[in-house]
Amino acid sequence: MKKAIVGKKLGMTQIFLPDGRLVPVTVIQAGPCTVVQKKTMEKDGYEAVQFGFDKVPENRVEKLVNKPEAGHFKKAGVAPMRKLREFRLDDCAAYEIGQEIKADIFEAGEKVDITGISKGHGYTGAIQRWNQHTGPMAHGSKYHRGVGSLSANSDPSRVFKNKHMAGHYGVERVTIQNLSIVQVDAERSLLLVRGAVPGPKEGLLLIRNTCKA
Repeated sequence: MKKAIVGKKLGMTQIFLPDGRLVPVTVIQAGPCTVVQKKTMEKDGYEAVQFGFDKVPENRVEKLVNKPEAGHFKKAGVAPMRKLREFRLDDCAAYEIGQEIKADIFEAGEKVDITGISKGHGYTGAIQRWNQHTGPMAHGSKYHRGVGSLSANSDPSRVFKNKHMAGHYGVERVTIQNLSIVQVDAERSLLLVRGAVPGPKEGLLLIRNTCKA
């Protein structure tokens, strides 16, 4: 990938495009991020850049940052961050430890891929979790939202693995590709992206230039 940044979802709103169309957008606080570490082929076996996001307040450092983490940030000479994420960028040599990455690396009209953790829905049935069809809704059916047939009773006499059943739904890593950036507010480190992105408000997001351009 050519460029990337870490951010968090602030919510959704709608704006007018220059041609008068009203479009829904997600407001993302993209950065500022600080380069905390550079991985090299000689030392680590691969090249990557580690970004830190969401600076820890000074009065909370002792409570939230343990000794190994504190040493890691001290070695880089940067303030402790709540989140660390690593990206394998095409030109890692262009980044320096302590460098600040802001939202202005992106421009309006660019396409991006956004990764986040989807909202949790708890324990749900097969109809909501797997989009299965309901049974007959007539009174005599007596089987409306069940999972349906599971297996034959004599052969194989068991339920196959990976059968779509009820269970925990959500809280999964999800990537939405080819989203358009409608507007960039570099002063406030905001990106307005057309459409919805994974996760709840304040959820962590990884924004990268799209791989399908």
